[in-house]
Amino acid sequence: MLQFALLSLSLLSSAFGAEGPCDIFDAAGSPCVAAHSTIRALYNNFSGSLYQVKRLSDKATKDIGVLSAGGFANAATQDAFCGISACVIQRIYDQSPQKNHLDTAPPGGAHKSPDAPVNATRHQLTVGGHKVYGAYFEGNMGYRCDKTSKVATGDAPESIYMVTAGKHYNGGCCFDYGNAEVDNLDDGAGTMEALYFGNSTGWGRGGGNGPWIMADLENGLWAGNEKVNPQNTAIEADFVTAMVKGRAGGFSLKGANAQTGGLRLLFDGPRPDGYNPMKKQGAIILGIGGDNSAWAVGTFYEGAMTSGFSSDSTDEALQANIVAAGYGK
Repeated sequence: MLQFALLSLSLLSSAFGAEGPCDIFDAAGSPCVAAHSTIRALYNNFSGSLYQVKRLSDKATKDIGVLSAGGFANAATQDAFCGISACVIQRIYDQSPQKNHLDTAPPGGAHKSPDAPVNATRHQLTVGGHKVYGAYFEGNMGYRCDKTSKVATGDAPESIYMVTAGKHYNGGCCFDYGNAEVDNLDDGAGTMEALYFGNSTGWGRGGGNGPWIMADLENGLWAGNEKVNPQNTAIEADFVTAMVKGRAGGFSLKGANAQTGGLRLLFDGPRPDGYNPMKKQGAIILGIGGDNSAWAVGTFYEGAMTSGFSSDSTDEALQANIVAAGYGK
């Protein structure tokens, strides 16, 4: 009973910003194994670098940290370093103890050239009253980590979330964040479990015209376990919270307006035919498909991957924390 009370208190306090998203997951027993953001610290005690920028004029690099432990990105450091020169985001650091950092993606089966990094100054916004920069993908841009630590493999459970821009998307393959192949190739159904955001209809789709939160399980984008899931409809918002959670035999999809309200369940049920058991390999991708399909556009603000299938109460505490962060405010 005492342990339950302490957990409940931890989740409640995190909803009001005392803790970061990964503190919430850790307290609930589904710890982060990857935590990426260009916006803010995802742990309340994180005081390291969020990402690294490269100045194209002289190829110099600079790590961009936080204003204070657990706080927002120090955009002034980036501004002073880049000045009027073009800058790109060279690396997005993993804030978790696993150090699964994301670097620009190498060639793959679908796109046989290395991916470009995003323009570091292309997308400026305000979060919690602070000027920050998002990672704005414009096609042929992507990041990857093929050699990871403690990311789910096989049929092991995991939970993945990201905050993305609700009005910057397309139908290209594939604006993903999550678990992918370690060899940059299409290794068949079930070798991926990544979160997708966009309005692709090439494999599956939700109801209406999208954009949809779907699971990229390789050789298919799934809004549910059938080709069309009419209950999975668009989250119409400037900023969107998206989640995919995988367990043995099934998966869930959730979404929300990242500025207000709670999560909406978009799907929870068995895997599609041909995807059970899963064969996850444990690489991490951002902005691309598992075989380096690099034709999607989208925006990434923050995201994390966990070990374990998080509870509904944990998910709601996460969403409350995102709302409290103040995207667009």
